[in-house]
Amino acid sequence: MIRAGLKWMFLIIGTMIGAGYASGRELWQFFGYESGLAILLFAILFTICCYVIMDISYQKKSTHYLPVLRTIVGDKLTLGYDVMIILYLFSTTVIMLAGSGATWQAFHLPYWLGITAIVIPLILVFIWGVQGLLSMNAVILPLLIGGLLYVLILFSVQQELSWLSSLAEQRNWAAAFPFTALNILPLIAVLGAIGDKVVKKGEVWIASVGSGLVLGAISYIYNNSLIQIADDILLYEIPLFAILKHYPIEMFLFISILLWVAIFTTAASGVLGLVTRIQSRFQGPLWLLAFVIIMVMVPLTSIGFSTLITYLYPIYGLLNLYVLSSLLLYPFTNRYK
Repeated sequence: MIRAGLKWMFLIIGTMIGAGYASGRELWQFFGYESGLAILLFAILFTICCYVIMDISYQKKSTHYLPVLRTIVGDKLTLGYDVMIILYLFSTTVIMLAGSGATWQAFHLPYWLGITAIVIPLILVFIWGVQGLLSMNAVILPLLIGGLLYVLILFSVQQELSWLSSLAEQRNWAAAFPFTALNILPLIAVLGAIGDKVVKKGEVWIASVGSGLVLGAISYIYNNSLIQIADDILLYEIPLFAILKHYPIEMFLFISILLWVAIFTTAASGVLGLVTRIQSRFQGPLWLLAFVIIMVMVPLTSIGFSTLITYLYPIYGLLNLYVLSSLLLYPFTNRYK
């Protein structure tokens, strides 16, 4: 049960830690100064949402997200949010592909080479279906989490940063709600696809609590580091590189590989949500559906990485506040049905 729970936990974290999160751009967009309480609230809200989504998915034994979505928002709003999830997964996966191009560009390599480097393995991983994605996450996510924490803690220690924030300076606490809401749709899409594979209720607890704790800790340490380099962030497409500017090239190369891995895992999760939804209407192997979807996405990556995050993420976060409220109220409303 513990091993299975950790497998789902890594799937959740892999869905969350993508180009926007791992680069620091997404965290800085929502948090920044006076956000310690906001990040704590995010960790709590995220844990509750993961538990509710996984529990519904487990009870429905779902193979795609639509039954879970219908339970959360009701029949009348299902169609609207179904379209929104498809658009969200599509656009954010485009952001991941663009992020891969931006990462390779940092090494003065062609932008399109970086996109090609993610597209090919992204299609290949779906030859083994959902199990292929889970096996991949189980190997690379511990390395990703460990590597990111190592760099952030090393930076914090070397800069002698304070890890405690003043309780009197927490005016940004409300940012926890749109930030959590932003990340709900991909969770519904991905966790809705694995309901038939969850065996015991304990797996749901391990996955939801574990992912909330890990992401809360990383977010707090990361945001604390970004505050110290706030003046430099405007000069970098990827804020994480501003943290690394005084480190040797080996560290820069190491974290760039980790960043690319984060981009890949989230892109794979996004494609999983799309292909399992499409497969309910159009029968075909997952890798073929993935190939068709990704080929449509590639031309859209020319818009630019930070531009996509700046405009799309806040809009999605606000639109999804209704879904967030439905998830938070679900344990209470469902009890009396």
